[in-house]
Amino acid sequence: MTAPPVEPRVGRGRAPVSARLAFPTVDEVSRHILSDDEPETVHIEVHLPGRPDPRRLQEAFHRALLVHSRILVRQAPHRWYRRSYEWELTGTPDVDPVSFAGPGRDALARARSRALALCPPLSQSPPLRLEVVALDGVRTVLLLTLHHTALDAPTGLRVLATTAALYGGGESAAVGGISPPRRAQVAQHRDGRMRRSRPARLASSTVARPPRGGAAANGMLLRELPLPQPDPAAPWTVNDRLLVAASLMVSRWNHSHGGPDRPVRITMPVDDRARDMAMPLGNGTRLVEVPVTPQDRSDVPLLLAPRPDPAAVTRLLHTTARRTRALKSQRRAPLGPGASLLTAPVLPVGLRGGLTRGVRRAVAPWTSTLLLSNLGRLPYPLDFADAGRAGAVWFSAPARMPRGLSLAAASTGGRLHMTLRWSRDLLDDAAGAALARLFEECLCTTYGPRSTS
Repeated sequence: MTAPPVEPRVGRGRAPVSARLAFPTVDEVSRHILSDDEPETVHIEVHLPGRPDPRRLQEAFHRALLVHSRILVRQAPHRWYRRSYEWELTGTPDVDPVSFAGPGRDALARARSRALALCPPLSQSPPLRLEVVALDGVRTVLLLTLHHTALDAPTGLRVLATTAALYGGGESAAVGGISPPRRAQVAQHRDGRMRRSRPARLASSTVARPPRGGAAANGMLLRELPLPQPDPAAPWTVNDRLLVAASLMVSRWNHSHGGPDRPVRITMPVDDRARDMAMPLGNGTRLVEVPVTPQDRSDVPLLLAPRPDPAAVTRLLHTTARRTRALKSQRRAPLGPGASLLTAPVLPVGLRGGLTRGVRRAVAPWTSTLLLSNLGRLPYPLDFADAGRAGAVWFSAPARMPRGLSLAAASTGGRLHMTLRWSRDLLDDAAGAALARLFEECLCTTYGPRSTS
């Protein structure tokens, strides 16, 4: 697919001081720990049944960027002795972030590899790129890659939703969304508190760091699965099922690979932002850590049996639901009080960066087992008019070591779209595929339990 040339409106020169924003806590911590070996990318795939007009799509995406001008940023030049990193709001793109790939058997695989291996530079606005991949004579994939230091998956989807509406001829002011339901405030339960014991780490399939030979630092597999149907009488959600399935996956994997028996703790982003045009863009989630382990240790062998005991799975779902409700109800800083203290603008940013990296190395053994990010049912139709409505949407989050493992979920059209992403320092590609199959089996074990309350 070849697009006609479209002149991007390019920002010139340095932005005035009034058009700068200090890095928030999440952005600064991410900036401190950046590594060329493990690119900090978020990838989003939108699968369309038809072929969009290249010029209209390019123009719609450019207009969406202007509508959501908060993402038109680049990192301002800095010195180590400054008190903070700053974003420059450029108002217009420095470069055209849209490109088109012609049809080819490996076109999508190559685009995915770029999404895992190559970060959009922070020095150019915007820190994202959109690749339009023609799968065959009809279908198209929009593959959006974001630099996670600046932007997150909900922000990327918000921009794509605006693009879809503008492509279809709508006005930006009418591009709406659905606000997430307000969560009931519940009393803190002791099961929601984090434990001090070292969490489980997925048993590695690699003996030593494998030579990558230019390959991406992360591997990735995408799966389309049946969407678990909610039980109106059950206290748990689809998200709780995913947490339990991920915990069973790790426990059963480690049991079969001789890993130590330790509690599974899962980091889970919580996003309370509305999904309308007033949605704050950037990195807007806060992270909570959920212990996904049975209260009664006698349930462990029942869960590790060749066929997990349904009653033990039900008890774990009940326990996990209580813990997630308690954790979501807490008001806390995005990365906790420790990160807020590390990023306080007291010391120069260069010294804070060294301190942050040192703390990260020191607490590595206590890092959670994996990251699970669940966007739930997408609140946007992502209807691209003549190109059709999105039939599937996948996304993935970085899988940096020492955790080295992330799961991402979204549901579209009544189907669950799961992405498993892993560090190749933890798993090779064959082990990643085996782990993905194990997750599917573990998720199936959560379909059967019904509420007994």
